[in-house]
Amino acid sequence: MLFVLYELLFWLAVVAIPFWLWLDLTAALWAMLGTVVIYAAVQGWMFERFQKWLNFSSLKRDPPWNGAWLDVASRIQRQQTQATNHAKMHEKRLQDFLLAIQASPNGVILLDDEARIDWCNNTAASHLGLDATKDRLQHIVHLVRDPLFTKYFSQEDHPSEILIDGRSTTLTNMRKLSVQLHKYGEGRLLLLSRDVTEIAKADAMRRDFVANVSHEIRTPLTVLGGFVETLQSVPLDAEETQKYLRLMALQADRMQSLVADLLTLSQLEASQAPNNQEKVSLPELVTQVMAEANSLTTYLAEQQQSQKHALVFDRIPHLDVMGSRSELMSALSNLVNNAIRYTPSAGLIHLSFSQTENQLMISVKDTGPGIPSEHIPRLTERFYRIDHSRSRETGGTGLGLAITKHVMQRHGGELLIQSELGKGSTFSLVLPQSRVSEQAQTSNQSVLA
Repeated sequence: MLFVLYELLFWLAVVAIPFWLWLDLTAALWAMLGTVVIYAAVQGWMFERFQKWLNFSSLKRDPPWNGAWLDVASRIQRQQTQATNHAKMHEKRLQDFLLAIQASPNGVILLDDEARIDWCNNTAASHLGLDATKDRLQHIVHLVRDPLFTKYFSQEDHPSEILIDGRSTTLTNMRKLSVQLHKYGEGRLLLLSRDVTEIAKADAMRRDFVANVSHEIRTPLTVLGGFVETLQSVPLDAEETQKYLRLMALQADRMQSLVADLLTLSQLEASQAPNNQEKVSLPELVTQVMAEANSLTTYLAEQQQSQKHALVFDRIPHLDVMGSRSELMSALSNLVNNAIRYTPSAGLIHLSFSQTENQLMISVKDTGPGIPSEHIPRLTERFYRIDHSRSRETGGTGLGLAITKHVMQRHGGELLIQSELGKGSTFSLVLPQSRVSEQAQTSNQSVLA
């Protein structure tokens, strides 16, 4: 404001000196007084206009004056422009930060000092069944009605996460969430949620797998231990001894089959998928399966003193399948052997083939008791059995269909299961046409065993 003082002194000098030279000192003083009054009035008027200019919503328009007030106005305009630019920059950073949180696969909820929702991303809204707009400023405990969460929230400290049930669309597709609270700011809370449904399923499958393996091994070991104790403590004749040894050998074979299937499944999961370089002759593969099936049905008929199964194999297409011979052999023999074991004596086992432009289907149909529809989706799970006692009688390990499913996935195909109670079941191996090629020969006959 020194410019205003200098300007006033200048006008005082301009007015007072002529009056002093032409008249006297008194006239000069009156002239100076008048100059001060007029200058003060002018500055007051300009100050009023300056206040009106400051009241504009935007100060970008130039002020209607010159001099010191123009300098002041220019400084204010520059400061306002800088403040606006800084505000825009911070707003953009905030929006980028919120967009980054919005894109996070984990749920994020910001709670104020009264535990009301200040902001949440779409993931958290999906996890907990919230509405990101309508539920704003609602208390989190009123919306997440889970006893475990309520108890967790009421604690003073939250050093670890907890598992709660998330919002699910169906009863069969329950979602498991990991949630944890973190303090920040002045009394504010950050709630993080993470979908751990698949992790929980994998953990449950691991526990079930260990329990099932332990159970499957414990049973034959218990039987073997009992036979060994009998042989050690009870005097037996040669015939009785041979009987017990045969039973012991049967239990040993059962454990060997279980270990072999476990190793096969482990190798399938750990190794790379087979390439398209190795050609497997479908007629040779099916012929070997036929021989094994005939041996198995003859053995079961002798053991059970019943009629043999009728095995019908349709004309085998002269095709080559690109993949692993041992894996394809395992998959097909598992289906045929299961059909024989689970079909009553004198039943029919029918192996058929169908080919389209897109795929090759190998189907094994039986006349067994059929499978309830609620069990079909879980048949390929490890050790899943509909009737445990029946499975033990037939000598199955509970891993055959799991192995078959893995083999088909590794060959780009799938395992299809159709069944109707009282009318039997059909298990089909579906291979993509990209793994099938024609052979030179084109003729073969149906086989009836």
